Amino acid sequence: MNGGTATNLPPRESIDAMIEVNHLSKRFGSFNALDDISLRITPGKLVALLGPSGSGKTTLLRILAGLDHADGGAVHLNGLDASSLKTRDRRVGFVFQHYALFRHMSVAENVAFGLKVRKGPDKPGKAEINDRVARLLDLVQLSGLAGRYPSQLSGGQRQRVALARALAVEPRLLLLDEPFGALDAQVRKDLRRWLRQLHDDMGLTSVFVTHDQEEALELADEVVVMSKGRIEQIGTPADIYDNPATPFVFQFLGNANRLDARVKDGIAQAAHWQVAAPGIADGPAQAFIRPHEIEVDPNGNDAVIRHQVVLGPTVRLDLQLPGGAHAEAVIDRESHARLGLEPGRQVGLGARRVVVFAVP
Repeated sequence: MNGGTATNLPPRESIDAMIEVNHLSKRFGSFNALDDISLRITPGKLVALLGPSGSGKTTLLRILAGLDHADGGAVHLNGLDASSLKTRDRRVGFVFQHYALFRHMSVAENVAFGLKVRKGPDKPGKAEINDRVARLLDLVQLSGLAGRYPSQLSGGQRQRVALARALAVEPRLLLLDEPFGALDAQVRKDLRRWLRQLHDDMGLTSVFVTHDQEEALELADEVVVMSKGRIEQIGTPADIYDNPATPFVFQFLGNANRLDARVKDGIAQAAHWQVAAPGIADGPAQAFIRPHEIEVDPNGNDAVIRHQVVLGPTVRLDLQLPGGAHAEAVIDRESHARLGLEPGRQVGLGARRVVVFAVP
C-alpha cells in the first residue's frame, strides 16, 4: 500500500488541539470505569490509550468526543471547558472499530454525510461538498470507488472510508476506537503505516484506543497505559518499554519472566540472580526479566531446557529453574545452533537486565 499524502487538501482552520483531562471519573452502576484520570495531550501528537479490556480506554475516548459524560472532573479543549460544548461543536472526528458506515449510502455519500447535516451558516454548498469529498477520497486512495457501497469494499477500504468521513468535518481532534481491530494482520500493518504518514502530513492531533502493544509502540508519539480505570504510566514508547513504572506495565508491554524474589539490605535474590534493589524494603518482592535479555551458557547448571520452539529467526527456550520455577529465554537461531542446545540439557543463565519491584 502506498502512503497517503496531504497535498491539495480542502482549506481548513487551525487544527491544533490541546487536550487537558483533570481528575475525570465515571461509573457504570457498581463498575468504576474511570478513577481520577488526569492527562495532557499537546497539539500534533499521536497518542495511544493502551490497556486490556475494561481498563477504561474507550470510555475516556467517548467522553473526549462528547458521546458520554463524566461523573466528575473536567475536559478542556484548547482551554475551553468541553462540558459546555455539544459533540458537533467540539470539532471531533470519530472513527469506530466496526466502521459504522451507512450501508444504504455510497462511499461518497458516507463521506459527505457530516457536511450535509451541518446546520447554519457553516454548512458548505453542494459544489464545495462534492469537491471536498473528491479530495478526501483521493487522500485515502479510494477516488475510483466513490459510487460503491460498503458491502462492495474490503475491510481495509471500509476503514479508510470511515477515516475520510471523520476528516470531512475538518476536526481539531481525531479519535479512533480500536481502528484496526477487525482487520487481518497484514492489512493492519499496512494501515498503521498509512495512518502514521497521514497524521504527520496533516498535522492532526489524534488519540487512538488499542489493546495491541505492538500497534501502540509502532504508531504513537506517546502511550498512556491504563488498567482498571486508572493510568499506570504515560511516556514515549521507548520510555515505557525500557523503564516500566509498575509490574503491570512491565508485563503488559512485551513478554516478561516474573520471579519471586526476596530483598535484604538492598539486594534482591531471584532464583540464582542477585541484583541491586535500592529503595525496596526488606522482604518479598517481584523480579522481571525480558526473555531476550537472558543469556544462555552451555557450560553451567542454573537451569534445564525443558522445551524449545523455533519462531522464524529466533528460538524460544522453556527453562526449569531450581525450586520448580520456570522462565523463557529467546535467542537467535545462529547462537542456538552454535551452542548446541537441546531439550534436557543443563545450562548456565545470565541476565543483561533484571528489574525488581516491591510486592503491591
